[in-house]
Amino acid sequence: MIQVIPVPALRDNYIWMIRLDGTGAEAPAVIVDPGEAAPALSALAAHKLRPIAILITHHHPDHTSGIPTLLRHFPVPVYGPAELRLGPSCPTVPVREGDELSPGGLRLRVLEIPGHTLDHLAYYHDGGLLFCGDTLFTGGCGRLFEGSARQLLTSLHRLASLPDETRIHCGHEYTLANLSFAARMEPDNHRLAARIEETRRLRNRNLATASATLAEEKATNPFLRCHVPAIRQAAERFCDQTLSTELDVFATIRYWKDTQ
Repeated sequence: MIQVIPVPALRDNYIWMIRLDGTGAEAPAVIVDPGEAAPALSALAAHKLRPIAILITHHHPDHTSGIPTLLRHFPVPVYGPAELRLGPSCPTVPVREGDELSPGGLRLRVLEIPGHTLDHLAYYHDGGLLFCGDTLFTGGCGRLFEGSARQLLTSLHRLASLPDETRIHCGHEYTLANLSFAARMEPDNHRLAARIEETRRLRNRNLATASATLAEEKATNPFLRCHVPAIRQAAERFCDQTLSTELDVFATIRYWKDTQ
C-alpha cells in the first residue's frame, strides 16, 4: 500500500512523502522536492518514516534547498534532471525521459516536461500517481521562467493524456487563487464553482489542496481547456483581438495570469 503525505514547507511549497510498505519500526519513504529540511525531518519522525531516495523535479531552490541537510542525516540517492548540479556534497543520479526507477520497489517512469524550466521532470507511477512539480498546478500551471509557451503547452498536453484517474501532486498551494482566476473565464462552469467551494472548505481547515485527479483538472483548469470556446472568448476579450490557435489562447491566459 502506498500513502502520499503532503508536508508544507517555506511559504506555500509542498514536500511530498511517498510511504511504502515495510517491516520494522520505520516504513521506507521516498521524498519529492525537499525545499526545506526542517519540516521534512519533522514529518519523517512524526510518521515513523525512513527515507530511501529523494526525487527532484527541477532545479529551483524552493525544491532543492533541503537536500544537503537531509543527506547528512540520511545518505540516500538523489534522482533529478541530468543538468542538475547541487555540488560535490550532494551528488545526484541523473535521469532522463523514459528512465524507470524503482526505489523500494516503487516503479516510477520519468517524463521530461519543459516549460516552467528547461530541465523539468515529472515522475509517474502507473498505479495512478503523478508528481509534476511546478508544471501542472491544481487549477493552473507554472510560469514561463525558461521555456516557451509552446513547450509548456506541449508538456501539459502530455500530462493530460495520462489516465483520467491519475492523481497529480504539485509543488505549491495555489489552488484557490488559480480557481478564482479560472472562474473569471468560465463563470457558468458548475463543476468549477463546486470545486472552489470545496477548496475553500479544506483551506479553512488548513488542509492541503495541491492534489487532484486529471479528470477534475480537465473539467476546471483553464490551462487544460484552451480548446473550449468560453476560454478562447475570455482570452480574446482580455487581449482585444482574435485568437486563432490553442497556443495563442494559452499564451494569452498565461500572460493574463502573470499580471494578476
